[in-house]
Amino acid sequence: MRHPGLGRPGTTATRSLLTPDFELTLPARAENVAVVRHAFGGLGDALDVPDHALADVKLAVTEACTNVVVHAYPDGDGPMSVCAGLVDGALTVVVSDEGRGILPRPDSPGLGLGLPLIATLASSLELGTNDQDQTEVRMVFELDGVREASA
Repeated sequence: MRHPGLGRPGTTATRSLLTPDFELTLPARAENVAVVRHAFGGLGDALDVPDHALADVKLAVTEACTNVVVHAYPDGDGPMSVCAGLVDGALTVVVSDEGRGILPRPDSPGLGLGLPLIATLASSLELGTNDQDQTEVRMVFELDGVREASA
């Protein structure tokens, strides 16, 4: 299985395929957003991510996963994948789905504040389609001083 690239935007590592430190695929259902959030709490503990930074990561990941649940599969369930990797003090998180993509939706139950909030919390945010034609939200969080998982 090919993984979305993990790395810092603007570098050659952005699109390279690296082994993520964390990977989880679940059905895109509301109850699974809480599962992902809880898993990131454990990942943050394992990587010694400071509490304030971990709170930002968990909120941004929650928003991205909620977008998948609300928007990706209007006609039923589908997969929601989340992977994360720590490279050079930056945590890259990629949330992807096989749904209809990021499109405006006039009947949306939300106010459309999720992506702007993520952009505020993350050091960088990229939206697009990966090499498997999946919708992808890539967030990078600078976490200087955090040790690598393999260290």
